[in-house]
Amino acid sequence: MPAKKSTAKLKSVKPSGKRDENFFELVFEVARQIPRGRVTSYGAIAACLGTKLSARMVGWAMNGAGKVRPKVPAHRVVNRNGMLSGKHHFTPPGSMEKLLKKEGVKVKNDTVVDFEKLFWDPVEEIGF
Repeated sequence: MPAKKSTAKLKSVKPSGKRDENFFELVFEVARQIPRGRVTSYGAIAACLGTKLSARMVGWAMNGAGKVRPKVPAHRVVNRNGMLSGKHHFTPPGSMEKLLKKEGVKVKNDTVVDFEKLFWDPVEEIGF
């Protein structure tokens, strides 16, 4: 019999109970847990969901996050180097940086200053 994965650490990522729970919904649930003033990466969210190689799919999810309710703080998700690689999906232009700065996150040349210090790792916080 295969061993069951423990989900004890996943206290705040709860299945909706729907049979059609999809990857994007799980991405949104993880992103909603990123604390104010912190950032994470597309790859870190993918790793948290057990699909380490799906960072691009996380990016696609963040691309459509502006239309999702409850709100998803997509501005807190950056690339693995701390760059605001998804900034062009925000309207008006510059609003991703503006939202981060409003939370106390410094940005210089489209990159989060002190990225390593501000990085929130969902694998450690809520992951498997």
